[in-house]
Amino acid sequence: MNKKEPETALLSAAAPAWILTDGKAGDEAQCIGVAEALGLAYERRIIRPRAPFSWVMPYGPIDPRENETRPQSPLSPPFPQLAIASGRRAVPYLKRLKRISKGDTFTVFLKDPRTGCGTADFIWVSQHDRLRGPNVMVTLTAPHRLSAARLARASATSDARLDAIGHPRVAVLVGGDSRHHQFSDGDIRALVAGLEAWARFGARLMITTSRRTPVGLARALTEMAATGGHFFWDGRGENPLAAMLGRAEAVVVTADSTNMIGEAAATGRAVHVFHPGGGHAKIGMFLSGLAEMGIVHPFPGPLKTTTYEPLNSTPEIAAAIRNAMRQRGATGQTNSDRQP
Repeated sequence: MNKKEPETALLSAAAPAWILTDGKAGDEAQCIGVAEALGLAYERRIIRPRAPFSWVMPYGPIDPRENETRPQSPLSPPFPQLAIASGRRAVPYLKRLKRISKGDTFTVFLKDPRTGCGTADFIWVSQHDRLRGPNVMVTLTAPHRLSAARLARASATSDARLDAIGHPRVAVLVGGDSRHHQFSDGDIRALVAGLEAWARFGARLMITTSRRTPVGLARALTEMAATGGHFFWDGRGENPLAAMLGRAEAVVVTADSTNMIGEAAATGRAVHVFHPGGGHAKIGMFLSGLAEMGIVHPFPGPLKTTTYEPLNSTPEIAAAIRNAMRQRGATGQTNSDRQP
Protein backbone atom coordinates (compact mmCIF):
# COMPACT_ATOMS: atom_id res chain seq x y z
CA MET A 1 0.00 0.00 0.00
CA ASN A 2 1.50 3.35 -0.97
CA LYS A 3 1.30 6.43 1.20
CA LYS A 4 -1.49 8.03 -0.84
CA GLU A 5 -3.98 5.21 -0.57
CA PRO A 6 -5.45 5.96 2.90
CA GLU A 7 -6.15 9.58 1.92
CA THR A 8 -7.57 8.62 -1.46
CA ALA A 9 -9.80 6.01 0.10
CA LEU A 10 -11.09 8.43 2.70
CA LEU A 11 -11.71 11.36 0.33
CA SER A 12 -13.10 10.22 -2.98
CA ALA A 13 -14.38 13.04 -5.18
CA ALA A 14 -17.03 10.63 -6.45
CA ALA A 15 -18.58 10.24 -2.99
CA PRO A 16 -20.69 13.27 -2.03
CA ALA A 17 -20.17 14.77 1.39
CA TRP A 18 -23.23 15.44 3.50
CA ILE A 19 -24.00 19.06 4.43
CA LEU A 20 -26.08 18.72 7.59
CA THR A 21 -27.90 21.89 8.75
CA ASP A 22 -31.41 23.16 9.44
CA GLY A 23 -31.22 25.13 6.20
CA LYS A 24 -29.91 28.46 7.52
CA ALA A 25 -28.05 30.15 4.67
CA GLY A 26 -25.05 31.19 6.76
CA ASP A 27 -24.51 27.70 8.18
CA GLU A 28 -24.91 26.07 4.77
CA ALA A 29 -22.48 28.48 3.11
CA GLN A 30 -19.74 27.67 5.61
CA CYS A 31 -20.18 23.91 5.17
CA ILE A 32 -20.37 24.11 1.38
CA GLY A 33 -17.28 26.31 1.29
CA VAL A 34 -15.28 23.63 3.08
CA ALA A 35 -16.62 20.86 0.83
CA GLU A 36 -15.71 22.88 -2.25
CA ALA A 37 -12.22 23.57 -0.89
CA LEU A 38 -11.82 19.81 -0.47
CA GLY A 39 -12.87 19.32 -4.10
CA LEU A 40 -15.91 17.25 -3.11
CA ALA A 41 -19.43 17.07 -4.43
CA TYR A 42 -21.97 17.52 -1.65
CA GLU A 43 -25.52 16.58 -0.77
CA ARG A 44 -27.67 18.86 1.38
CA ARG A 45 -29.34 17.03 4.26
CA ILE A 46 -31.84 19.36 5.92
CA ILE A 47 -33.02 18.58 9.44
CA ARG A 48 -36.45 19.72 10.62
CA PRO A 49 -36.82 18.75 14.28
CA ARG A 50 -40.17 19.42 15.92
CA ALA A 51 -40.82 20.88 19.34
CA PRO A 52 -40.08 19.95 22.07
CA PHE A 53 -36.93 18.29 20.67
CA SER A 54 -35.81 21.50 18.95
CA TRP A 55 -36.20 23.46 22.19
CA VAL A 56 -33.35 21.68 23.98
CA MET A 57 -30.92 21.41 21.07
CA PRO A 58 -27.91 21.17 20.89
CA TYR A 59 -28.60 18.87 23.85
CA GLY A 60 -30.88 15.89 23.89
CA PRO A 61 -31.78 13.40 21.15
CA ILE A 62 -32.80 13.89 17.56
CA ASP A 63 -36.48 14.09 16.66
CA PRO A 64 -37.55 10.39 16.49
CA ARG A 65 -39.53 11.20 13.36
CA GLU A 66 -36.16 11.78 11.64
CA ASN A 67 -34.53 8.55 12.82
CA GLU A 68 -32.37 6.95 10.13
CA THR A 69 -34.89 4.10 9.77
CA ARG A 70 -37.77 6.42 8.91
CA PRO A 71 -38.73 7.32 5.32
CA GLN A 72 -36.94 10.42 4.02
CA SER A 73 -34.81 10.72 7.14
CA PRO A 74 -31.90 13.18 6.80
CA LEU A 75 -29.72 10.40 8.25
CA SER A 76 -30.83 7.61 5.91
CA PRO A 77 -27.94 5.44 4.65
CA PRO A 78 -25.76 4.80 2.79
CA PHE A 79 -23.57 6.93 4.99
CA PRO A 80 -21.04 9.34 3.46
CA GLN A 81 -17.28 9.38 3.87
CA LEU A 82 -17.52 12.91 5.23
CA ALA A 83 -20.31 14.87 6.94
CA ILE A 84 -19.99 18.60 7.64
CA ALA A 85 -22.53 20.19 9.98
CA SER A 86 -23.23 23.58 11.51
CA GLY A 87 -25.93 25.12 13.69
CA ARG A 88 -27.14 24.06 17.13
CA ARG A 89 -30.01 21.91 15.82
CA ALA A 90 -27.56 19.84 13.76
CA VAL A 91 -25.50 18.80 16.79
CA PRO A 92 -27.62 15.81 17.96
CA TYR A 93 -27.91 14.60 14.36
CA LEU A 94 -24.16 14.70 13.77
CA LYS A 95 -23.53 12.92 17.06
CA ARG A 96 -25.99 10.20 16.08
CA LEU A 97 -24.38 9.85 12.65
CA LYS A 98 -21.00 9.61 14.35
CA ARG A 99 -22.33 6.68 16.38
CA ILE A 100 -24.37 4.74 13.80
CA SER A 101 -21.84 5.03 10.96
CA LYS A 102 -19.36 2.93 12.98
CA GLY A 103 -16.33 4.48 11.35
CA ASP A 104 -17.71 4.92 7.84
CA THR A 105 -18.18 8.67 8.26
CA PHE A 106 -15.67 11.29 9.33
CA THR A 107 -17.67 13.99 11.12
CA VAL A 108 -16.91 17.73 11.07
CA PHE A 109 -18.68 20.49 12.99
CA LEU A 110 -18.19 24.17 12.24
CA LYS A 111 -18.49 26.56 15.22
CA ASP A 112 -18.68 25.65 18.90
CA PRO A 113 -21.26 22.85 19.28
CA ARG A 114 -21.51 23.60 23.02
CA THR A 115 -21.44 19.86 23.70
CA GLY A 116 -17.69 19.38 23.92
CA CYS A 117 -14.85 18.10 21.76
CA GLY A 118 -16.37 14.62 21.48
CA THR A 119 -19.22 15.93 19.33
CA ALA A 120 -17.30 15.33 16.08
CA ASP A 121 -14.02 13.98 14.78
CA PHE A 122 -12.98 17.51 13.79
CA ILE A 123 -14.29 20.86 15.03
CA TRP A 124 -13.54 24.34 13.74
CA VAL A 125 -14.11 27.42 15.92
CA SER A 126 -13.30 31.08 15.60
CA GLN A 127 -10.64 32.65 17.81
CA HIS A 128 -13.27 34.39 19.90
CA ASP A 129 -14.82 31.05 20.95
CA ARG A 130 -13.54 29.30 24.06
CA LEU A 131 -13.56 25.67 22.96
CA ARG A 132 -10.10 24.14 22.59
CA GLY A 133 -8.95 20.55 22.22
CA PRO A 134 -6.78 18.15 20.22
CA ASN A 135 -9.39 17.88 17.46
CA VAL A 136 -10.31 21.59 17.47
CA MET A 137 -8.92 24.01 14.87
CA VAL A 138 -8.98 27.75 15.57
CA THR A 139 -8.81 30.55 13.00
CA LEU A 140 -9.71 34.23 13.02
CA THR A 141 -12.18 34.16 10.12
CA ALA A 142 -14.89 31.64 9.30
CA PRO A 143 -14.96 29.40 6.22
CA HIS A 144 -16.95 30.55 3.20
CA ARG A 145 -17.36 29.97 -0.53
CA LEU A 146 -15.46 32.98 -1.89
CA SER A 147 -12.19 31.39 -2.93
CA ALA A 148 -9.52 33.41 -4.74
CA ALA A 149 -10.32 31.50 -7.93
CA ARG A 150 -14.04 32.23 -7.65
CA LEU A 151 -13.45 35.95 -7.04
CA ALA A 152 -11.07 36.16 -10.00
CA ARG A 153 -13.47 34.29 -12.24
CA ALA A 154 -16.41 36.47 -11.19
CA SER A 155 -14.38 39.64 -11.75
CA ALA A 156 -13.33 38.54 -15.23
CA THR A 157 -16.83 37.43 -16.29
CA SER A 158 -18.95 40.11 -17.92
CA ASP A 159 -21.96 41.22 -15.87
CA ALA A 160 -24.08 43.89 -17.51
CA ARG A 161 -25.34 45.05 -14.11
CA LEU A 162 -21.83 45.91 -12.93
CA ASP A 163 -19.66 46.44 -16.01
CA ALA A 164 -20.69 50.08 -16.38
CA ILE A 165 -20.01 50.99 -12.75
CA GLY A 166 -17.35 53.68 -12.48
CA HIS A 167 -14.33 53.92 -10.18
CA PRO A 168 -13.59 53.70 -7.35
CA ARG A 169 -15.98 50.80 -6.97
CA VAL A 170 -17.19 50.09 -3.44
CA ALA A 171 -19.04 46.91 -2.51
CA VAL A 172 -21.58 47.57 0.26
CA LEU A 173 -22.71 44.48 2.22
CA VAL A 174 -25.62 45.28 4.53
CA GLY A 175 -26.93 42.93 7.19
CA GLY A 176 -29.66 43.84 9.63
CA ASP A 177 -31.19 43.36 13.04
CA SER A 178 -29.83 40.42 15.04
CA ARG A 179 -29.58 39.18 18.61
CA HIS A 180 -26.76 41.63 19.28
CA HIS A 181 -27.40 44.54 16.92
CA GLN A 182 -30.39 46.72 16.11
CA PHE A 183 -30.59 49.37 13.38
CA SER A 184 -32.25 52.48 14.81
CA ASP A 185 -33.52 55.30 12.62
CA GLY A 186 -30.36 57.17 13.57
CA ASP A 187 -28.19 54.24 12.47
CA ILE A 188 -29.96 54.14 9.11
CA ARG A 189 -29.41 57.86 8.60
CA ALA A 190 -25.74 57.60 9.60
CA LEU A 191 -25.02 54.68 7.25
CA VAL A 192 -26.78 56.28 4.29
CA ALA A 193 -25.18 59.68 4.96
CA GLY A 194 -21.73 58.10 5.03
CA LEU A 195 -22.33 56.40 1.70
CA GLU A 196 -23.72 59.60 0.18
CA ALA A 197 -20.60 61.47 1.28
CA TRP A 198 -18.38 58.96 -0.53
CA ALA A 199 -20.62 59.14 -3.59
CA ARG A 200 -20.24 62.92 -3.74
CA PHE A 201 -16.48 62.41 -4.03
CA GLY A 202 -16.90 59.95 -6.88
CA ALA A 203 -17.27 56.53 -5.26
CA ARG A 204 -19.64 54.21 -7.09
CA LEU A 205 -21.55 51.81 -4.90
CA MET A 206 -22.53 48.17 -5.49
CA ILE A 207 -25.06 47.39 -2.75
CA THR A 208 -26.56 44.14 -1.52
CA THR A 209 -28.77 43.58 1.52
CA SER A 210 -29.85 40.50 3.48
CA ARG A 211 -33.09 38.99 4.68
CA ARG A 212 -32.48 40.72 8.03
CA THR A 213 -32.17 44.22 6.57
CA PRO A 214 -34.88 46.55 7.96
CA VAL A 215 -37.40 47.71 5.37
CA GLY A 216 -36.59 51.37 6.01
CA LEU A 217 -32.88 50.82 5.43
CA ALA A 218 -33.44 48.82 2.25
CA ARG A 219 -35.73 51.56 0.95
CA ALA A 220 -33.19 54.30 1.70
CA LEU A 221 -30.42 52.37 -0.03
CA THR A 222 -32.62 51.72 -3.06
CA GLU A 223 -33.42 55.41 -3.36
CA MET A 224 -29.78 56.39 -3.04
CA ALA A 225 -28.70 53.89 -5.70
CA ALA A 226 -31.30 55.34 -8.05
CA THR A 227 -29.59 58.76 -7.96
CA GLY A 228 -27.26 57.46 -10.67
CA GLY A 229 -24.05 55.55 -11.17
CA HIS A 230 -24.72 52.95 -8.45
CA PHE A 231 -26.11 49.41 -8.32
CA PHE A 232 -28.58 47.91 -5.86
CA TRP A 233 -29.34 44.20 -6.06
CA ASP A 234 -33.07 43.72 -5.65
CA GLY A 235 -32.92 39.95 -5.39
CA ARG A 236 -33.66 39.30 -9.05
CA GLY A 237 -31.25 37.38 -11.24
CA GLU A 238 -28.05 35.65 -10.15
CA ASN A 239 -26.60 36.75 -6.83
CA PRO A 240 -23.81 39.21 -7.74
CA LEU A 241 -21.91 39.05 -4.43
CA ALA A 242 -18.79 37.38 -5.83
CA ALA A 243 -18.79 39.70 -8.86
CA MET A 244 -19.18 42.75 -6.62
CA LEU A 245 -16.35 41.73 -4.30
CA GLY A 246 -14.14 40.70 -7.21
CA ARG A 247 -14.54 44.17 -8.75
CA ALA A 248 -14.42 46.19 -5.53
CA GLU A 249 -11.61 48.57 -4.68
CA ALA A 250 -12.98 48.92 -1.14
CA VAL A 251 -15.75 47.32 0.89
CA VAL A 252 -18.29 48.59 3.41
CA VAL A 253 -19.90 45.97 5.65
CA THR A 254 -22.12 46.15 8.73
CA ALA A 255 -20.77 44.79 12.02
CA ASP A 256 -23.73 42.50 12.70
CA SER A 257 -22.33 39.79 10.40
CA THR A 258 -18.91 38.28 11.05
CA ASN A 259 -19.53 36.02 8.06
CA MET A 260 -19.82 38.98 5.68
CA ILE A 261 -16.77 40.65 7.21
CA GLY A 262 -14.78 37.45 6.74
CA GLU A 263 -15.88 37.23 3.10
CA ALA A 264 -14.84 40.83 2.55
CA ALA A 265 -11.41 40.11 4.06
CA ALA A 266 -10.83 37.50 1.36
CA THR A 267 -10.65 40.27 -1.26
CA GLY A 268 -7.43 41.88 -0.03
CA ARG A 269 -9.26 45.23 -0.14
CA ALA A 270 -9.81 47.65 2.74
CA VAL A 271 -12.92 46.71 4.74
CA HIS A 272 -14.83 49.62 6.30
CA VAL A 273 -17.11 48.48 9.15
CA PHE A 274 -20.32 50.27 10.17
CA HIS A 275 -21.51 49.63 13.74
CA PRO A 276 -25.28 49.72 14.34
CA GLY A 277 -26.60 49.89 17.88
CA GLY A 278 -25.60 47.09 20.24
CA GLY A 279 -22.62 44.77 19.96
CA HIS A 280 -21.04 41.75 21.57
CA ALA A 281 -17.66 41.11 23.17
CA LYS A 282 -16.88 38.25 20.78
CA ILE A 283 -17.57 40.40 17.74
CA GLY A 284 -15.42 43.14 19.26
CA MET A 285 -12.53 40.67 19.69
CA PHE A 286 -12.95 39.50 16.10
CA LEU A 287 -12.84 43.05 14.74
CA SER A 288 -9.88 43.96 16.95
CA GLY A 289 -7.92 41.07 15.47
CA LEU A 290 -8.66 42.27 11.94
CA ALA A 291 -7.85 45.88 12.86
CA GLU A 292 -4.43 44.81 14.17
CA MET A 293 -3.77 43.30 10.74
CA GLY A 294 -4.74 46.55 9.01
CA ILE A 295 -7.76 44.96 7.33
CA VAL A 296 -10.72 46.81 8.87
CA HIS A 297 -11.35 50.54 9.23
CA PRO A 298 -14.21 52.57 10.74
CA PHE A 299 -17.20 53.75 8.72
CA PRO A 300 -18.18 56.53 8.27
CA GLY A 301 -14.62 57.64 7.77
CA PRO A 302 -12.07 58.25 5.02
CA LEU A 303 -12.26 55.96 1.99
CA LYS A 304 -9.19 53.72 2.02
CA THR A 305 -8.11 51.69 -0.99
CA THR A 306 -5.08 50.07 0.63
CA THR A 307 -4.45 46.38 -0.03
CA TYR A 308 -3.13 43.42 1.97
CA GLU A 309 -2.65 39.71 1.50
CA PRO A 310 -6.20 38.30 1.26
CA LEU A 311 -7.28 36.51 4.43
CA ASN A 312 -9.18 33.28 3.77
CA SER A 313 -9.15 30.48 6.33
CA THR A 314 -11.19 28.04 4.22
CA PRO A 315 -8.23 26.35 2.45
CA GLU A 316 -6.45 25.94 5.81
CA ILE A 317 -9.54 24.34 7.36
CA ALA A 318 -9.93 21.99 4.39
CA ALA A 319 -6.26 21.01 4.58
CA ALA A 320 -6.57 20.31 8.31
CA ILE A 321 -9.60 18.08 7.72
CA ARG A 322 -7.77 16.21 4.99
CA ASN A 323 -4.80 15.71 7.31
CA ALA A 324 -7.01 14.52 10.18
CA MET A 325 -8.69 11.99 7.87
CA ARG A 326 -5.29 10.83 6.63
CA GLN A 327 -4.10 10.31 10.20
CA ARG A 328 -7.20 8.33 11.08
CA GLY A 329 -6.75 6.21 7.97
CA ALA A 330 -3.13 5.54 8.90
CA THR A 331 -3.93 4.51 12.49
CA GLY A 332 -7.13 2.63 11.73
CA GLN A 333 -8.93 4.57 14.45
CA THR A 334 -12.68 4.88 13.89
CA ASN A 335 -15.42 7.18 15.07
CA SER A 336 -16.57 4.64 17.61
CA ASP A 337 -13.00 4.38 18.99
CA ARG A 338 -13.01 8.14 19.66
CA GLN A 339 -16.40 8.52 21.30
CA PRO A 340 -16.24 9.89 24.82
